[in-house]
Amino acid sequence: MGERLQQRDNRHTRQGPRLIVALDFPAVRQAEELAAKLEPTACRLKIGKELFVRGGPQLIERLQARGFEIFLDLKFHDIPNTVAAACRAAAELGVWMVNVHALGGSAMMQAAQEAVAAVSTRPLLIAVTVLTSHDAASLRELGLPEPAVLVPQLARLARQAGLDGVVCSAQEASLLRAREGSSFCLVTPGIRPAAAQADDQRRVMTPAEALAAGSDYLVIGRPITAAPDPMAALASILDEIAG
Repeated sequence: MGERLQQRDNRHTRQGPRLIVALDFPAVRQAEELAAKLEPTACRLKIGKELFVRGGPQLIERLQARGFEIFLDLKFHDIPNTVAAACRAAAELGVWMVNVHALGGSAMMQAAQEAVAAVSTRPLLIAVTVLTSHDAASLRELGLPEPAVLVPQLARLARQAGLDGVVCSAQEASLLRAREGSSFCLVTPGIRPAAAQADDQRRVMTPAEALAAGSDYLVIGRPITAAPDPMAALASILDEIAG
């Protein structure tokens, strides 16, 4: 365990852009057109399930050739061997970050960690705790405790398995930062600039609030991707953070 924790500390240095733009598009062309309007020095890019199914590894390679670092957001959740193999394949693509779902359990997360650790340049490996579309009522419907109880429990399991950090709501960031320490990476979706609508996210914060709460990286989608000038929208968010 000590070796895994040392690897995590060395990998997670908080260097580079802290904003991750979610390329949640139904078509590869739309994603690449949006990427062409952004600067790799200002943001990283997130590729989720739909876009990866449509664009595959080739899309990742093209975006990386533009200079972007990629967060491959596929939330692997399966038996340990299957998840380990998938994480190894993602690491070999050269992605900056990849994730699994913490509800897969300790054995699955540890297998994933060991798989990416075997790759020469390993990505950050993080675990999803509770999706930001969930609230206490929807979790209760599933027979699960409220986010305030479930998120810290899953984050602790992820840290013990040697993962670099977790995806969490900004509302849980301050608690997790206090409990898991400064080296534990917190990636926060559900971020909306002060003037933006919440859309289908329920547990949201502004960028400045999330960083103040302890988040390391912020995932932002429609406020940038749906803007008439995406780079101007990104710059405005950076200004909001600085202000």
